Amino acid sequence: MPTPGSILLALQLEGGIPPARGAAGDFAELIFSASPIVKFVMGLLVLFSVISWGIIFYKWWAFRGIEKQSATFIDVFRKSAKFSEVQAVCPSLALSPLVGMFQAGYAELTAQLRMSQPQASPGTPAPRPTLKSITAVDRALLRASSIEVNKLEKRVTFLATTASITPFIGLFGTVWGIMTAFMNIGAQGSTDLAVVSTPIAEALIATALGLVAAIPAVYFYNHFTSKVKGYASEMDDFALEFLNISERNFT
Repeated sequence: MPTPGSILLALQLEGGIPPARGAAGDFAELIFSASPIVKFVMGLLVLFSVISWGIIFYKWWAFRGIEKQSATFIDVFRKSAKFSEVQAVCPSLALSPLVGMFQAGYAELTAQLRMSQPQASPGTPAPRPTLKSITAVDRALLRASSIEVNKLEKRVTFLATTASITPFIGLFGTVWGIMTAFMNIGAQGSTDLAVVSTPIAEALIATALGLVAAIPAVYFYNHFTSKVKGYASEMDDFALEFLNISERNFT
């Protein structure tokens, strides 16, 4: 007595039922059989996605190094008795934005102290040099802070661009695929599912690729923007601490 499995196999061999194909094979076939416009849209979306993930991994690695070096720098800064001791460790902690701020403030501080150093009379101890303008030191720190924030934000804006533009690129591919489907209906005079299913599937792949590129870009853009705001707040606190020490010791 024939079993259901043998009947199904016989029908497949006779052409009554097409053999089942893997989902991966169907997906690849849809991509390679797509129209040139849809292929271009897919390639553009893949390019956006690859660049975005490259930026994500790079910024994740960079921010991780910044956090470690900033913690080390703050520890050295607060334990050192002289600014010159802090300056000596700056080259080894160059990733930290606090280092750039300290070097800018230290350069302005040193320049003012050298200019204001009075001449000592013979036989008397040299008087202590004083700052001419604590406001100038504040301006130097503020300028350095802006430079460091711009460095932190570098390339992050591409994630925002990817998040905002790729869904629309995918939507363009979707609209084009649906137009192709309706053109096939008009050319063949048939509304059979086999006529319209392939171009509609191509259109949905373009939409999916747009979302695949946009969703991680949105998440990591918000994540990195939050990190930059945290670093900016940390730099503001450091600037106030630097100014307090300078005013306490040199005015």
